Amino acid sequence: MAEAEQVEQPAELDEEARARAEAEGTEPLLRAIGKIIKTLRENARLTQVEFGAAIGYGVEQVSSVERGRRAPKKQFIEAAERVLKANGVLKAVQDDIDKASLSARVREITKIEAEAVEIHEYNPIVVPGLLQTETYARTLYRMRRPLLAEEIIEQRVAERMSRRVVFDRWPAPIMSFVLDEAVLRRPVGGKPVMKGQCERLLNVGAMRNVEIQVLPLGLEDVAETHGMAILMELKDRKIAFSEAQGRSFWFTKRPEVREIEARYGIIRAQALTPRESLEFIEKLLGET
Repeated sequence: MAEAEQVEQPAELDEEARARAEAEGTEPLLRAIGKIIKTLRENARLTQVEFGAAIGYGVEQVSSVERGRRAPKKQFIEAAERVLKANGVLKAVQDDIDKASLSARVREITKIEAEAVEIHEYNPIVVPGLLQTETYARTLYRMRRPLLAEEIIEQRVAERMSRRVVFDRWPAPIMSFVLDEAVLRRPVGGKPVMKGQCERLLNVGAMRNVEIQVLPLGLEDVAETHGMAILMELKDRKIAFSEAQGRSFWFTKRPEVREIEARYGIIRAQALTPRESLEFIEKLLGET
């Protein structure tokens, strides 16, 4: 990553425009995969309707995949392998398909998370993305204004869930998260959604390399936070990421990263301990 005081990545006019722009770099790969699937289907003497029925997808989905307009999901590829007797040809490019289906911003964050030895995040508005359940994330995207198309919503949810691979890494990165109490008390999506979200927080918080803390509402003196912030320590440097009003910022120069580190350190000191925080979440879970 280039050394810069502050690198701003402005939001596009809308999510669909952003998706179209990001697709430009992945279209050749998706078109090539689509052609392979179409050739295998035609060799099997199946129409799009017959093929779709055999793998459990509609003709519109099959057409979009074959034309390279949509990245096929893992279930699509597995079913296509079986029905078309592809002998591993499609499974061999599954990883490339998964990467192509991610937006440029998520690909960048995922790549950095894969290299990080430490990841720390504070969010005063919503549950941090790495900790979100699929249902909680989908609820947030459905509440976006201006409204997002269903296809964009599902793409964004899939991208967010794909970042969970960081929890499966070994050696495991040291991770900490601080959430405002208000985030846990706000019934996003209703009680069933928050019940599932609290359960995930408890499960992740039980991992040896993860600490989750809650910042109580009753604090009179709270460190100025300037919104959400992610700190990541790589082998050779530390970087920070922040997002507000649809704009994202990377901080790579040491003085500015140090400022964010200092604010995060104060917030952690003011928050409940990890043990107290999990007990607090368990209490909230009992109330849902």
